[in-house]
Amino acid sequence: MKLSIVIPCYNELNTIDKIISAVLAAPYKDKEIIVVDDCSTDGSREKLKNDIEPNGIKVFYHEKNQGKGAALRTGFSLCTGDIVIVQDADLEYDPQEFPLVIGPILDNRADVVFGSRFAGDRPHRVVYFWHMIGNKMLTLLSNMFTNINLTDMETCYKAFRREIIQSIKIQENRFGFEPEITAKVAKLKCRIFEVGISYYGRTYSEGKKIDWKDGIRAVWCIVKYNLFS
Repeated sequence: MKLSIVIPCYNELNTIDKIISAVLAAPYKDKEIIVVDDCSTDGSREKLKNDIEPNGIKVFYHEKNQGKGAALRTGFSLCTGDIVIVQDADLEYDPQEFPLVIGPILDNRADVVFGSRFAGDRPHRVVYFWHMIGNKMLTLLSNMFTNINLTDMETCYKAFRREIIQSIKIQENRFGFEPEITAKVAKLKCRIFEVGISYYGRTYSEGKKIDWKDGIRAVWCIVKYNLFS
């Protein structure tokens, strides 16, 4: 089976080449890498054009900054693999763990897999307490509406059978993608699994972008896509 890795990128000059190298070195051999640059202004765009794209990596460039959800929407539409996984352009998630995340799909037990930062015994960098509390509260609220028992709805690592993710119309342009896609795969009655992953979180000084306004939007998205979509 072929694996498609979608990498949304916005101002990740310091890490984009490193994450591409890590993805290329990941254990799964039959894979395509699709990078969507969301109109970066820090030199990431130039690095992608000059150093990454000539090596056979598929790169698509947004002419206007729209957000992570918009970048994923573009990337998903370009996928040709049997399984699709999301990989952030920073170094918070380890591509060596692709087999963990896609394993339940390969075993024909799952249609969608979430990689949880709060399950299992893998290493986690100690960073922001209130971010953890916020993530857990959003996951709890999402679970109350979807009636599924995730531990980490906001995780980056989500894997899908390609026909499922390409059948879903993604409306959110920013980080509202996470509660939106969770609500929609739950409504589709997908077989959803969760596996524990490691997490190497970064600080705002290191480039972290999500903030409290995205948390407020996430609450609205949980209500909107579970009750009104």
